[in-house]
Amino acid sequence: MLTSIEELEALYGEPHERSIRKEIPYVNDCYRAFIEQSPFIVLATAGPEGLDCSPRGDAPGFVRLIDARTLAIPDRVGNNRIDSLRNVIVNPHVGLLFVVPGVGETLRVNGRGRISAESALLDSFAVDGKKPRTVLIVDIDAVYFHCSKALARSKLWDPSRYVERSRLPSAGDMHKRIFGETFDALAYDRDLVERMRTGLY
Repeated sequence: MLTSIEELEALYGEPHERSIRKEIPYVNDCYRAFIEQSPFIVLATAGPEGLDCSPRGDAPGFVRLIDARTLAIPDRVGNNRIDSLRNVIVNPHVGLLFVVPGVGETLRVNGRGRISAESALLDSFAVDGKKPRTVLIVDIDAVYFHCSKALARSKLWDPSRYVERSRLPSAGDMHKRIFGETFDALAYDRDLVERMRTGLY
């Protein structure tokens, strides 16, 4: 097992200069394009109970660039666990991964989060008259893009590699496995379509 930074660096060698120079402390025009076209991000946080990595998705550009060093992310209706937000309260450091469908490169943003419930800001993020409960403001420390190797290796955007949903347990099946035989998995799955239609916002 490797136990020191020196051992890691000896094994991997020096990073290429391009890998270092592509990290900047603000959003330039190229990086802005990724943010504006991304309908999906992953939000990483850390707190007293450990780490959390949470998906966030909405219409492309749902993450708003307030200025070159500040992002705003609406917190849409969910399960009310608020794991990520709890973490931000005690440890503001966050990591974001922006994904654009069909594109190999991804964009990473590291920064410090603040949670706003300011009325005008919430109003500005309303969809069909429904406002987010809060907005996560991210003060940017670093922005850089990842090359497409990970997505190329995974063939993530190759339709021939898509997995049929029936090959995996349904949401109802997963609930039943946890809550026991009395849980009505069929009813849960049947009603899920309508819940998704009416409850996204």
